[in-house]
Amino acid sequence: MNIGVDLGGTKIKAGIELNGSVIKQDTILLKQKDSLTSTLQQLIDLIKPFMAYSVNSIGIGVPSVVDIEKGIVYNVTNIPSWQEVALRDILQDEFNIPVFVNNDVNCFTLGEHRFGVAKGFSSVVGVTTGTGLGSGIIIEDELYTGINCGAGEIGLLPYLDKNFEYYASNNFFEAIHGITALEANIAAAAGDKKSIMLWKEFGAHLGTALKAVMYVYDPEAIVLGGSLAKAYPFFKDGMYAALSDFSFPESLKRLKIFQSTDDNIALLGAAALIPQGLKNYVLKD
Repeated sequence: MNIGVDLGGTKIKAGIELNGSVIKQDTILLKQKDSLTSTLQQLIDLIKPFMAYSVNSIGIGVPSVVDIEKGIVYNVTNIPSWQEVALRDILQDEFNIPVFVNNDVNCFTLGEHRFGVAKGFSSVVGVTTGTGLGSGIIIEDELYTGINCGAGEIGLLPYLDKNFEYYASNNFFEAIHGITALEANIAAAAGDKKSIMLWKEFGAHLGTALKAVMYVYDPEAIVLGGSLAKAYPFFKDGMYAALSDFSFPESLKRLKIFQSTDDNIALLGAAALIPQGLKNYVLKD
């Protein structure tokens, strides 16, 4: 059994993973985000009850750049007090078991590969769209992070007059059209034609981003997650229309695109950060 933690800008979810399922979990709203001491204590207090079980390790996904070797997180999104936090050492000192830290979208992708809709595929790209647009990469069944845990930041690639994230995230609705994605989703579900067209346009932007993913990584499968992926039925057609002119039609035919279906998948992926050789793992000074 391993503890998985999914840390976000507004809440933290933690749970125990056993054989690919979450057997116990809890979620808290993150308060006093301008205080490093307070936010760390909230995290520790959330994890502490799970230590009553026979757990082997703690894995945690964080929305930031991560020094994976040292377990240091930098400039965590929406938590201003987390500019540089030696998270691994802090939690290992507190709980005295191995701790592994990685980017949250990498954890999402690893979870889908190990336990979710992309299980059985050796090359996978997970794409999450919500506040931002991020991705994680699996190559030959292994998570690929790059030297600075920055691989897969497709949202920051230049696109039109901005970047992909500007047009394929919440920003598309709020900054460009003055409506939230949730409002657009509710309106589209009620048959509002303008909102339906907005989602189709959003799908076209996302589909263009996925073409970039295909040109760079040529994966077997892409998994779509994040809050906006819940509106998949509304943007699916626009997305596939944008993909239709991909230069290699046979590659497009073989590609599988899935919608994530498990709200705990990032938590499961965090728990799966435990390496195969854990028995020989030594807590680092």
